Amino acid sequence: MTAYHAEASDTDGKEILTWEGFGRASRELAESVARSGFRPDVIVSVARGGLIVGGGLAYALGVKLADAMNVEFYTDVAETLPDPVLLAPLLDIDSIAGRRVLVADDVADSGRTLQLVMDILLAHGAEVRTAVLYTKPTSIYRVDFAWKTTADWIVFPWSALPPVGSASTTDAGAGSR
Repeated sequence: MTAYHAEASDTDGKEILTWEGFGRASRELAESVARSGFRPDVIVSVARGGLIVGGGLAYALGVKLADAMNVEFYTDVAETLPDPVLLAPLLDIDSIAGRRVLVADDVADSGRTLQLVMDILLAHGAEVRTAVLYTKPTSIYRVDFAWKTTADWIVFPWSALPPVGSASTTDAGAGSR
């Protein structure tokens, strides 16, 4: 099942993040990390939503080493697996031992995905902090750095529209030739 989070036209009662807003948010989040004195050696993004956030943070903080952990939890809007699951390819965990790692994600919703990632990284000897754009008040994991807290559903610019080539985007573009 391929899911996107919300159509851009369905914005009532939702937190809307635009691309311009993302640029501001990622810079402000990076400034919070820098002010704390934490200097990451590597940024590990939680794929997929954290990939864009991690890239923004890597540039803003001047960090050249970046990697990802692929975790599946949400299978559709408001539908999850019983527990978060790591997916291949896996992070070279041995290479992060003794390093300062910043874990980047888009949102700490339930917090269960971040808890899984943190448990793995800490068990392998990394010094780890977390940075997310948004955190939810109900998250079981308390992040180190968050740009904003909201209880609302979040529409991110990278997941606001259906995937390119899906029936809804193909039909919508048919008359514009």
